[in-house]
Amino acid sequence: MPRLNKELGLWQGTGLLMTSLLGTGIFVVPATAATLAGLGSLWAWSLLIFLVLPIAFTFARLGRIYPHSGGAPHLIGRAFGGGAERFAAFLFLAVLPVGLPAALNMAAGFWHAVLPLTTTGQWWIQIATLGGVLVIGCRGAGASGRVQMAIALLIMLVTLLIIFSSSLRMDDLVAPRPVAGNWLKVGDALAVMFWCFVGLEAFAHMGEEFHRPDRDYPLALLLGVVLAGAIYYLHSVVVLKAGVYGDERLNGMAIPQLLAQQYGEPALWLAALLGYLSCFASINIYLQGFARLLWSMAEEGKLPSGLAVRSRRGAPVRALLCVLAVCALAVSLGSHWQLSLATLIRYANGNFVLIYLFCMVAGWRLLSGVWRWLALLSALLCALVLCTLGQSLLYALTLGGLYGGVGLLWRCADRGCLAERRQKSAASDSSLSQSGR
Repeated sequence: MPRLNKELGLWQGTGLLMTSLLGTGIFVVPATAATLAGLGSLWAWSLLIFLVLPIAFTFARLGRIYPHSGGAPHLIGRAFGGGAERFAAFLFLAVLPVGLPAALNMAAGFWHAVLPLTTTGQWWIQIATLGGVLVIGCRGAGASGRVQMAIALLIMLVTLLIIFSSSLRMDDLVAPRPVAGNWLKVGDALAVMFWCFVGLEAFAHMGEEFHRPDRDYPLALLLGVVLAGAIYYLHSVVVLKAGVYGDERLNGMAIPQLLAQQYGEPALWLAALLGYLSCFASINIYLQGFARLLWSMAEEGKLPSGLAVRSRRGAPVRALLCVLAVCALAVSLGSHWQLSLATLIRYANGNFVLIYLFCMVAGWRLLSGVWRWLALLSALLCALVLCTLGQSLLYALTLGGLYGGVGLLWRCADRGCLAERRQKSAASDSSLSQSGR
């Protein structure tokens, strides 16, 4: 059975994951977390990295043993069957109506610092962003890896500029312990900050495209998580020290304003461009992951076969076009809904955390030895993160209920049709028997 081309090495894979994790969050979420929890947000970052590392190790092990473009739903399907795989794929794709408008709003929002954008202008930037994803997607995973590694290096360069201009001391890097009443605020910040580390499940779709998936895939996964976590923490320290946070608009412009204060107007343009590119990198890997999920399911006969067609370069272009069409519709409708960025992020996180939870439980069934117990620990940590989401989990639960209800009605209708066919067949056999006599 032909599969996708093997085009990724260790550093390309690290760049893909690192830019995916930094992407839409690096210039926005540290300031948003500071608004929610103040200095307690540094503790929240430390806790989040502690929560994510066991999950990353489990994904790395699963991806090494079962490299597959179907990603997280495929792993869940291996453990629990086709029904569970379809449900996980549904949850994954259901992120599009809330997660993509949030990510594209972040991407377009960076240009507000340097351009007088109208709502229509912002919409055009979002559509152009989807067009860029299509252009890169048509060239295969290797092109995405090269582009995103370059963006990752630029993000690291800007991080160094920010640290140098902020004159950080060792005392600034130590997180003060929150007082008892602030731990709830730390939980609120965690509910938003988990957005920064969703991307592990999208990266799982790329495991099959590594030259040496047994070695390079887990190393790229772990290097990407550690480097991204360190950069998030440093950005949060700088934002807290400078005090550039407080409301949604200021949160989105925190890092560009810091650079403009230190290096002048050209730095504002650089920050806006890099902020957009970092968002683009994250959006790109998500949409490429969505496309590979559809392609994989179509190639295995679980979706219409037309989605399994690949380009001359081996890219799943038809599946990508389908995903981009849904995204364009969601963006167009989302411009009328006026939901806050934090709300959209929490709704998307509900789906992601559920998928992570199911993957970790699948790891408990698929893995052995110490890895099995690590998967169980990861499942418990995912359940803990679910508790911080509160009412934001209603989006995922409502979708899950609708999916189950429609599935139940479909099975009942199918059973009714089957019973009717059996009755007609029995009646036909009876009439033939009587006519034979």
